[in-house]
Amino acid sequence: MCGIAGIIHRDPTGRPDRDALERMVHSLNHRGPDDRGIYLDGPAALGHARLSIIDIESGKQPMGNEDGSIQIVFNGEIYNYLELRRELQQRHQFKTHSDTEVLVHLYEEHGEAMLDRLNGMFAFAIWDSRKGRLFAARDRVGIKPFYWHFDGKQLSFASEPKALFSGGLATPSTDPEGLEQYLYFQFCLQERTLFKDVQKLEPGHTLSFCPGRDKAPKIDQYWDFRWDVDTHHTADWYSEQLILLLQDSVRLRLRSDVPVGAHLSGGMDSSTVVCLASEPYGGDFHTFTGGFGDGPQYDETAYAKAVAEHVGSVHHEVWPTALEFADAMPKLVYAMDEPAAGPGLFPQYCVSKLAREHVKVVLGGQGGDELFGGYARYLVAYLEQVLKGAIFDDVEPGNYVVGWDNIQANLGLLKNYRPMLQSFWKDGLFDSMDRRYFRLIGRAEDAKSLYQPEIWNEDSQDRIFGAFQQTWEHPDIESYFNKMTQFDLKTLLPALLQVEDRTSMSVSLESRVPLLDHRIAELITRMPPSIRFQGGDTKRVFREAVSRLLPSVVLERKDKMGFPVPLAEWVRGPLRDFIADHLLSDRARQRGIYDMKAVEDLVSAERPFGRQVWGLLNLELWHRAFIDGDRPVGGV
Repeated sequence: MCGIAGIIHRDPTGRPDRDALERMVHSLNHRGPDDRGIYLDGPAALGHARLSIIDIESGKQPMGNEDGSIQIVFNGEIYNYLELRRELQQRHQFKTHSDTEVLVHLYEEHGEAMLDRLNGMFAFAIWDSRKGRLFAARDRVGIKPFYWHFDGKQLSFASEPKALFSGGLATPSTDPEGLEQYLYFQFCLQERTLFKDVQKLEPGHTLSFCPGRDKAPKIDQYWDFRWDVDTHHTADWYSEQLILLLQDSVRLRLRSDVPVGAHLSGGMDSSTVVCLASEPYGGDFHTFTGGFGDGPQYDETAYAKAVAEHVGSVHHEVWPTALEFADAMPKLVYAMDEPAAGPGLFPQYCVSKLAREHVKVVLGGQGGDELFGGYARYLVAYLEQVLKGAIFDDVEPGNYVVGWDNIQANLGLLKNYRPMLQSFWKDGLFDSMDRRYFRLIGRAEDAKSLYQPEIWNEDSQDRIFGAFQQTWEHPDIESYFNKMTQFDLKTLLPALLQVEDRTSMSVSLESRVPLLDHRIAELITRMPPSIRFQGGDTKRVFREAVSRLLPSVVLERKDKMGFPVPLAEWVRGPLRDFIADHLLSDRARQRGIYDMKAVEDLVSAERPFGRQVWGLLNLELWHRAFIDGDRPVGGV
C-alpha cells in the first residue's frame, strides 16, 4: 500500500516542477513511510511513497520496463500477480518479485485490456514515453483512491486531495453542489468531491491524457456490476459457488511478505473472513476488535471473542473513550480529506491503530452489507411496497416480488428501527420508488431548519434528486431491491471504502477486503432478487453459504450493530464543551451555513444513533482544516 502522485503538462515541451512533486509525495508519507521515489521525463513527472508489503527489498517505485520507456506508480495489491508473472516471464526479464513489475509488463503486452486480467485493489498511473501518453486506472469497486485536477495547462493527480494542495497545484475551496450533496447524503455522488475543481476517478474507470494532443483528460469506464439476472440456477447452486469464491478470495489476499491479521467485529462478514483466513496460520493469527463501555448496545466484543475462541486466534481489544474522540477527530477529518460515512470512522481508526502494533496487513469484512443486502432499510422499503401493492394491486414482475405472505416472518428485525420508520412514513407515503428511496437514504431530515436559505432552499433538493437519479436509473435493472443495492454499491460503498483506506493508511497499515473480489460481485448481482432477498431475509444466501464456518452464536445473531458509537450520550456529557467549541463557535456562526439556534437545539436533543450532530461536526472540522488552514499538529 502506498501513495502516488504526478504532474503532466499539456504542452509536450513543458517541464513539471520537481519541488512541487516532492511536496506532494512528502504529504503522502503516512501512506508509504518505507521509501520514496521521483521520475521525470519531458512533460511527465511521477512520484511515489512506499509501504513495503511484497518484495520488500526490490520493489522501489516508480518502476519501469526493461528499456525504461514505460514507468508506473502504483498503490494497491494485485492478488493474482504470481499467476500473471508465470505467463509474462516467458517474454520478459523480471528484475523483482513485486506485483508492480507484473503490471508494467502486462501493460506492454495488453495495453488497456490488462485491466480485465487483474484481481486486486489498485490505483495506478503509467507514463508511456513511446506514445507520449499517461494511462491511469482505479480498481473495479473503488478500494483505492485516485483524485485529479486539471487547470487547462497541466494535469495533476494523487492518492489524496491534500497532496494536490501541498504541491500548490490546486487551492482548497468549497464546491457548492458537493456541499449540498454532503448535507443530504453525508457523501458526494459520482466524480464530485467537496473541493471545487478536484475530482475523483470513479471506481471501474480509466483516465488517459496525451500532451500536445488532448485538450483535457479522457475518462472511460471499463467495468461495472452485472445486473443481467441469471434465472437458470438455484439458490443452492449460488450458495455453493459463493463459498468457493470466498475461499479463493481469502487465499489470494493472504499473499504477503509481512504478517497478516484481521479486523473482527463479531458480525457475520468479518467473522467469515477470520474463519477462512486463520486456518493456514495454525493458532498464530491475530484478530482485532473494539467496544465502548457505555452500555450493551455499544459493545459486541462478546461475539468477537466467541469467533476468536472458535478459530484459536491471538485476540486483541481496544476500548476508545470520549476524550480520545475529541483528540482524534480534527486529525481524522484531515486524514479523510473530505468527510464521508458515519461515526464508525473513529473506532475503525482505533482498531487499525491497535492492529498496526502487531501486523502490517489486515483483512476485513467491508462490503458485505452492500453486496449481500444486509441493511434493514431494504426491508423497510419493501414493507411499504407490499402495503402499496395490496391496496393498489401494483406489484413488481413475478421474478422480483417480495410478498406479505413471506415478508412478515422477518419484520421482527425492524423492532429497533422505530425512529427510522416514524421519520420515513411521516411524509410521501406510497410515492414513486425513486422518491421513496431518495428519502430513505437521506440524512437531512431537518435541513430547512438547520441551514441558511442561501445554502439549502427549494432548488437544493431538486438538484440533489437529479444527481441521485443519474445513479439510480439503470437500463438493466427492474427490481426495486436491485435498484437500492445498486445505488448503495455505487455511492455508500465507495464512501465506506474511503474510511477503510484513510483509517488504515493514517497508521501505515494495509487493509484488504476479500468480500469485494469482483468475481463475487458479479455472481451476486446476477442472482435473481427472488433468491437474494427471499421473504425480506437480509443476507440469506450469504448466511447459507457460510453456515458451516461460523459459531452458532454469530450465525443466529439478530442484533445487527455495526460498531455504533455512543455519540449522543457523549454530546450531552464529556463532549459537551468540545461540541460547543466547534458547532456553536463564532467561526461556525460566521460561515453563513448554519442556523445557529437550530444547531443549538439539535446538540441538546440528538437521539441515540443519530447522524445529524456527526454530520455537522465533520463539516465544521473539515472547514477548519482545509478552508481555514488549521492543519492539525501531528498525525493521528
